[in-house]
Amino acid sequence: MIVATLLVLSPPKVHAGDKHDDGHHKKEFNAGEKIIEHIVDAYEWHILDIGDFHLSVPFPVILYDEGTWHVFMSSKFKHGYASYKGFEIAKDGELKGKVIRKAADGAEIRPLDLSITKNVFSIFFASALIVFIFMSISKAYKRTRKHAPKGLQSLLEPLILFIRDEIAITSIGRKNYEKFLPFLLTVFFFIFFNNLLGIIPIFPGGANVTGNIAVTGVLALFTFFITAIRANKNYWMHIFNTPGVPWWLKVPIPLMPIIELVGVFTKPFVLMVRLFANITAGHIIILGFISLIFVFGQTSIYAGYGISVISITLAIFIFFLELLVAFIQAYVFTLLSAIYFGMATEEHHHEEGHH
Repeated sequence: MIVATLLVLSPPKVHAGDKHDDGHHKKEFNAGEKIIEHIVDAYEWHILDIGDFHLSVPFPVILYDEGTWHVFMSSKFKHGYASYKGFEIAKDGELKGKVIRKAADGAEIRPLDLSITKNVFSIFFASALIVFIFMSISKAYKRTRKHAPKGLQSLLEPLILFIRDEIAITSIGRKNYEKFLPFLLTVFFFIFFNNLLGIIPIFPGGANVTGNIAVTGVLALFTFFITAIRANKNYWMHIFNTPGVPWWLKVPIPLMPIIELVGVFTKPFVLMVRLFANITAGHIIILGFISLIFVFGQTSIYAGYGISVISITLAIFIFFLELLVAFIQAYVFTLLSAIYFGMATEEHHHEEGHH
């Protein structure tokens, strides 16, 4: 398995100060530290370590501090253990892994950071890939209007039709679904492609984009604002004056309106956390199984080899399960967004015979 191979070729880093009593530089494998290192964002794209050989792809660091812009490559930090132009990467604390500047009194100051990080690059790459694929499919549709789809078009057309027929039309209705279909298609394929890229640990794959709560939060905010902006009068009426609810739950203490209003904000929150938690958990489980090889290997090389068979087998199983999760989480996010849009645009139906 590729994940296992890369981690085996990436032993723990050794830095100055990590010494045992014999004076030799040595650092025990820290599973938690190694796992977090692989799932968090970074200013470089780490590929592998073999002994003293370090291979990574540096990205531009773009900072604005005290009225001045600073632009340089992340390789200037020498893999995070040196200062450049007064800036350095925090090694601990709340700002760990972020670029900071230390003031004269030792305080850590966070400049405005617009750097191209691993996740940012992966978002650009996935977005460019989506645009390229769908531009190609669009041209293919124009060429093959009277013929059966083929190639990439035939591969993705069932997914597109599934989102249109089973998610958009079913949840929103035929009258309004076309207004929301472009967003639903975009968010589905954005999440789906980034999920797939996230479980392929070969550059430019391997970034934990949808396991970053800032990314899932922005996606959820899109759903929230589209729902709020496109909502009709009937939607807001059901929130602030829910029909069929006893008056004493509305006045003098507006209990039901408060509960309904809280629900408006908890819906995107649930979208954000569900996607973040499920994707991150999958990566952690795979890395956890692989880490067992190094943990057991520290006690005995034979124990390391012995547990590697079990660890890699379980990691491969979770890897294939992650392929299913990549689709399911994109589907769930898109479906729930469509349901919220349907609730926001649902028209009030009068009962028969009621005037």
